[in-house]
Amino acid sequence: MAVLSGKRLGPYEILSAIGAGGMGEVYRARDPRLDRIVAVKILPDHLSDRAELRERFEREARTVASLNHAHICTLYDIGQQDGTDFLVMEYLEGETLAERLKKGPLPLDQVLQYAIEISDALDKAHRKGITHRDLKPGNIMLTKSGTKLLDFGLAKLRGPQAAVANLSALPTERSSLTAQGTILGTLQYMAPEQLEGKEADARTDIFAFGVVVYEMATSKKAFEGKSQASLIAKILETDPPPISSLQPMTPPALDRVVKKCLRKEPEERWQNAHDITDELKWIAEGSSQSGLSTNHMTPAPRNWNKVMLWSATVLAGFIVVGLTVWNLRLASSPPPRPVTRFTISLPAGQRLVGLDTPAIALSPDGTRLAYIAAQGNGLPQLYLRVMASPDARPIPGTEGATDPFFSPDGQWLGFFTGGKLKKVSVSGGAAVTLGDAMNPQGASWSSQGMIAFGSEPASVLLQVSDAGGTPQALTHLEKGETDHDWPEFFPGDKTVLFAASGDDRANGQVAIQSLATGVRHNLMQGATHPHYAPSGQLVYAQGGNLIAVPFDLRRLEVTGGAVPVVEGVLQSTTSGATQYSLSATGSLAYVSGVAQATEQRSLVWVSRNGTGQPLPIPLHEYLTPRLSPDGRRLAVRMSDQVWLYDLSRGTQTRFTFEGGENGGPLWTPDGKRISFESTNEGASDIFWQMADGSGGLERLITSAYPQAPSSWSPDGQLLAFVRFNSNKRLEIWVLRLGDRKAQPFLQTRFDEAAPQFSNDGRWLAYMSNESGRYEVYVQPYPGPGGKWQISTEGGTEPIWNPNGRELFYRSGDKMMAVEITTQPGFAAGKPRMLFEGQYNSNIPRANYDVSPDGQRFLMIKTNEQESAPTQINVVLNWFEELKQKVPTGKK
Repeated sequence: MAVLSGKRLGPYEILSAIGAGGMGEVYRARDPRLDRIVAVKILPDHLSDRAELRERFEREARTVASLNHAHICTLYDIGQQDGTDFLVMEYLEGETLAERLKKGPLPLDQVLQYAIEISDALDKAHRKGITHRDLKPGNIMLTKSGTKLLDFGLAKLRGPQAAVANLSALPTERSSLTAQGTILGTLQYMAPEQLEGKEADARTDIFAFGVVVYEMATSKKAFEGKSQASLIAKILETDPPPISSLQPMTPPALDRVVKKCLRKEPEERWQNAHDITDELKWIAEGSSQSGLSTNHMTPAPRNWNKVMLWSATVLAGFIVVGLTVWNLRLASSPPPRPVTRFTISLPAGQRLVGLDTPAIALSPDGTRLAYIAAQGNGLPQLYLRVMASPDARPIPGTEGATDPFFSPDGQWLGFFTGGKLKKVSVSGGAAVTLGDAMNPQGASWSSQGMIAFGSEPASVLLQVSDAGGTPQALTHLEKGETDHDWPEFFPGDKTVLFAASGDDRANGQVAIQSLATGVRHNLMQGATHPHYAPSGQLVYAQGGNLIAVPFDLRRLEVTGGAVPVVEGVLQSTTSGATQYSLSATGSLAYVSGVAQATEQRSLVWVSRNGTGQPLPIPLHEYLTPRLSPDGRRLAVRMSDQVWLYDLSRGTQTRFTFEGGENGGPLWTPDGKRISFESTNEGASDIFWQMADGSGGLERLITSAYPQAPSSWSPDGQLLAFVRFNSNKRLEIWVLRLGDRKAQPFLQTRFDEAAPQFSNDGRWLAYMSNESGRYEVYVQPYPGPGGKWQISTEGGTEPIWNPNGRELFYRSGDKMMAVEITTQPGFAAGKPRMLFEGQYNSNIPRANYDVSPDGQRFLMIKTNEQESAPTQINVVLNWFEELKQKVPTGKK
């Protein structure tokens, strides 16, 4: 290491060597620009020689540099010189915790002080999405100002697991470690999930934190073994002796904190470091107030008779004072507010609509009620009623709205319309567009300025700033799940509550996820559409009823059994949406009804001038209709299966029978086969089968991620389809039928969907949100060449006119058309509107089709039931009743 002494790395003058370890060499250096001493760490070849790891290192280093915490070693700079990558860090004077523990256990006050500092630092890092992954005494420096966590986050920079499994990712120490010592030194602080090769998260750090605190208090390793195998077995299968068995004066509460940190299953540990910090502060305050000596734990000799007498006298005094205060409190506290019920009847001719998503919302203070209604045959619109007023007023600019929700201060209303998330002031004014949001499924607005919402194309929860932007994924699907819906931020905005479901969204499970760490915990099965009641309960929907369970907000745990609290609440069996809303002040609003499939749709022929004629077939939940090339038959998804409809004979027959959920039918250009998507047991397949039902299914391609066929090339040899990637972004792929190989056509950091081959197969139309909103583009296929933006004010769901000279697309509720020429070069005309109407849209493929002559459009329209509700029930001070039915006592 002395070879660098006296040399420079960038502007830094190397003074002397400090130490070496698995992640590199560390030198004491001087920054002449600021005249300060720094520590410079040089990365080893196994990182710096690999471009992808170096790029990841720089990204992680920038993240770690953003951590500004008194107990995290500051990262000042990164650099590269002559192929050598290096870090510049705060230079610390002191000793590591590992060196200190060689002298014996720490006094209790130091254990608590250091533990509080470390847990607070972990909490800061976890909120930034950074997991240490190698927390241990060798990475904790003890200085005059307290602890400092070293090399935070760099464990993420390891190479392939197989290549470094026997190396300590950290630390940097003077003594060189043997391979065996390095293994044991690292393994002793590893959580079970690390040893089993599972992904580490914040709870992994919490396990290591518990091991470190145990060692600080006892100077003993929590887990020890004579070999690597025996040590791993101890960590996976046994619990260490309680700290109090080695240090009798240890507070029982500290034993409890450490024991919960060391639970084998991550779900059973503390779920975030913030709660640990609070617990440790409480223990520290109790230890101080109890007069425990932290330097010597043996009490001084006393006259115990006098002590007993004095204690009894003081206790009696406390009892008298306590009873007096209790009586005064009973006398002065107001009685529980009365529970009041009343019904709001909508004006004549008005009815609630959009019941496959939430249609009502109470403001947080309970003074306002928003709802979605239609007057006569008019468009759905957002209405706002001040509870003290007998009338509701329509909100201009909210035509076609769904899913209303309030801002935390009650001054804004959020809603969705035309594939957009919007907000409007309750005081009036124009609606403001915040971002794209197709097929929303509930939303919640945090006090931190973020909006979370469910979205059918993305399947997971998305979030976007209330100032606008591009929505980003907030959650991720677990095995067997297809949707995350109905989000709600818990008080404090550190956790989000939501419903996760498979094929049956009305019968999924309620889950919570930490916003800081991404750690998820499932609470209950067979439930949907949850809300948190500040009186201490979780309320959710099940079979058209509201059910409640007592819930500890601090621990994020259900603490008792389920109790039915309201029967007969309108619930959609299609989506699970349940028509109820709670205010933070204790009010409940709900719509009576029985669980039913509220989304009933009709198939409608619409001419170019907007005249509509429904097909004479029963209402159903139709999706993605596709006409055969000759226009005589129709393939459409309904009830999670593909059905065929003979337009001339007026007959319906089921086409798919096998697998789980089948949909997205697509005719081959010769009309002989139908391709479709199928999801079953976590896999997503694309099949095709003869249209007359003969022969069997043939799988074209399979994937672990959802995918959907979108367009066949004119010769039937290429299939353009859409696939979600691991980041829940939509990509466009093309499958070659000849060798059954698929290749990506568009893979970007944006969403691209609904690809459509032109009639000559030379062009591919698609939709992309690269500009910040969805627009329609055309590119040559297979390329090379530029691209042309077709739409000008937003566009989705492109479909070519069969004559090849026109391209149709949707812009909100408008059907648009653009003239196209391809000879001698590509050119597009000015978009023009053909008609406007409330017809269903969809992503990732078009939710309509065009007749062979290009003169009619087969659209899908939602038909509200004749018995659509016209009343909203309101219960004031409902939480008083809820507390009686569902007490919040501990388990």
